[in-house]
Amino acid sequence: MKAKSQILFYVLFYLFLTVFIFTGSLVWINFYLSSVNREIQKIVALNIAESGIEYYRWYLNHFPRDFTDGTNQPGPYIHNFYNRAGEKIGEFVLEINPPLEGFSLVNIKSTGKLISSNIKKTVETILGRPSVAKFSVAVDDNIRFGEGTVVYGEVHSNKGIRFDGLAYNLVKSSLLTYFDPDHSGCKEWAVHTHISPQDPCPDPNNPDPSTIPLRPDVFKAGREVGASLLDFVGLSADLSTLKNLAISNGIYLGFSGNNNYGYELVLKENNFDVYKVTDIVSQPQGCVIYDMNEGYGNNSRYKHSTWSIKTKQFIGTYNYPSNGVIFVEDNVWVSGRVNNKKITIASAKFPENSAQMTNIIINNDLLYTNYNGQDSIGLIAQRNINVGLKSEDDLRIDAVLIAQNGRVGRYYYNSNCGPEYKRTKITIYGSIITRKRYGFSWVDSLGNYTSGYLSRELIYNANNLYFPPPYFPLASEFYSIFKWKEY
Repeated sequence: MKAKSQILFYVLFYLFLTVFIFTGSLVWINFYLSSVNREIQKIVALNIAESGIEYYRWYLNHFPRDFTDGTNQPGPYIHNFYNRAGEKIGEFVLEINPPLEGFSLVNIKSTGKLISSNIKKTVETILGRPSVAKFSVAVDDNIRFGEGTVVYGEVHSNKGIRFDGLAYNLVKSSLLTYFDPDHSGCKEWAVHTHISPQDPCPDPNNPDPSTIPLRPDVFKAGREVGASLLDFVGLSADLSTLKNLAISNGIYLGFSGNNNYGYELVLKENNFDVYKVTDIVSQPQGCVIYDMNEGYGNNSRYKHSTWSIKTKQFIGTYNYPSNGVIFVEDNVWVSGRVNNKKITIASAKFPENSAQMTNIIINNDLLYTNYNGQDSIGLIAQRNINVGLKSEDDLRIDAVLIAQNGRVGRYYYNSNCGPEYKRTKITIYGSIITRKRYGFSWVDSLGNYTSGYLSRELIYNANNLYFPPPYFPLASEFYSIFKWKEY
């Protein structure tokens, strides 16, 4: 009897243990399946939220100035979401914060919801269109970077590039090969160097880019030929639009008069001083002024000049405009320092006449106080952006420079122009966008330095890519994702 009781006890114990384990397993399996289902629902909700972002990015690329989802009403904006069978499984809710006036960054928050549960996921992103400041140098002409030039950003030319400096970013040309106008000889690669050992000539019958030497001593990030053509018409700012913006809500300075030469703007932290330039430094006897795009010439109002102020008349002190646009319908000299300011200074004379296109001149430091994106200066000239004869020996320019019809650079001045015909160093912190060949230094046919700045340093400012000066021209009409966060 005792043995039977023990057997029954063990049977019941193991039966209970089996039921307990089986029940626990069922509970665990149910919990696991519920967790898996919940995670699947989270993934689906996230996919719905992401679909909302992609939908509105597509929408903005077709309607780039519509931030109300086509309703012309304030949000949020709700869209149903369907599966492949056409069944509604959820919705995404869009909250859109449009960009500040004159800029392109738009904040979009998309919340994905499922109708089968209370689970939701949110994706928040900033979309933007890159400005022309994506380049350190962009030029629509043949260009030469001489020894002593250091470039930290991307370089692009629609024509050929001779690069004898040091590049820390990609250097690319839209051509495959070209004849370098600076010398005779064979057709060369559209991005080439004469730093020893000089690049070999390509096969004239079958130029193969894979045979181009790497040359990391010159091209730290490489070089590219046959790149896509850059649309300089699209890169050009609409100067008439900037004029209207300055008249309506900015600062507009009209033509200074035939007996004057333009204006000088001296930028300060909270305001800026305006002077009328009444005379410029005369051209000394025997002083030769030359530009490869314009040839030789003497002091004039719009082209060849010492571009150096002799006398000026104080006009007044102005506060920075709320829209950040200053338009000068004349030549304008710019210098000084800004603090927590974003401004665009444009120079043009209307109606447009090729003989009277205006220039922007920088002879003294033009500086930021903050280098974290809070400060930005854009200079857009109808013709040239010039550095004059009487410029600082060590000159720094913090700005994005656009020469819409001319070039960014310095005229050739010979030794008869004065001791300033040769200068030591120029630093550009920003970008150079120039229609014609740019340059701050001159050499003779043997490569000997003869005029301008001995050392040139071009430092790329990445902050200007999506945080450029106000109303600055864009490099693309399409929005791309700048920042992405999900929660």
